[in-house]
Amino acid sequence: MKFTKMQGIGNDYVYVNCFKEEVKDPAAVARFVSDRHFGIGSDGLILIRPSEKADCTMDMYNLDGSQGAMCGNGIRCVAKYAYDYGIVDKTDIAVETKAGIKYLHLTLKDGKVSEVRVNMGAPILEAVKIPIVSEKEQVIDESLEVEGKEYYITGVSMGNPHAVIFLDYSPEELELEKIGPSFENHKRFPDRINTEFVHVLNRNTVEMRVWERGSGETMACGTGACAVAVASILNGFTEEEVTVKLLGGDLKIFWDRKENLVYMTGPATTVFDGEIELPEAIA
Repeated sequence: MKFTKMQGIGNDYVYVNCFKEEVKDPAAVARFVSDRHFGIGSDGLILIRPSEKADCTMDMYNLDGSQGAMCGNGIRCVAKYAYDYGIVDKTDIAVETKAGIKYLHLTLKDGKVSEVRVNMGAPILEAVKIPIVSEKEQVIDESLEVEGKEYYITGVSMGNPHAVIFLDYSPEELELEKIGPSFENHKRFPDRINTEFVHVLNRNTVEMRVWERGSGETMACGTGACAVAVASILNGFTEEEVTVKLLGGDLKIFWDRKENLVYMTGPATTVFDGEIELPEAIA
């Protein structure tokens, strides 16, 4: 199987061009290639497929084989791949995802894509649609008990469900590998949850760490950064344009309140191209 390893601020995936390749068991292949000792090493697998509605389709799988609806860092890399490898020859493209069609603008440097701006669509704030079990229509600064400790969450979906928690200290201090699974699998999150732990630095800048459902802690999460920006604005902590600092780098997020659209801007990088022999059971 031919593949390309790509990353968006450290959120790395294995990309397969399904205009040319066939992947029969994506969940099994995702588990295999994601293994950092016996496979390629990644946060998951992203298949770039033909689309009848857009320029291409992004089909993503987490490292545990579960399918995701959207990935903000992943879709920037899909756009870079599509242009750099000749699937498209234009700088404004549409990508079909399980969270709807997303529209992207590509910035070129030396003939290749260096940065991508993504129209991530409207944030979903209704608790039942995220989904989060709550008696309220929206979950904003709502109490949640985890392992005997009280946290306050703000719920946002950007195609994936997110619970955003604001801290009065740096998230570097968290033992995330210990508490992350308890949030992910909490009974109030029927489809599991991505959890962001955020410290507000000023009116235009926040820092965060993320525990992603199905992947654990990752260097970055694009939909998570968008959810964090929306939650920061809803709670009155920041302006509508926010720089979100993640372990792998920075993303610029703008929530256009008039149009109710969230825009994410960040880099996309090709790491290497390769070929891998799949185990016979999943080939």
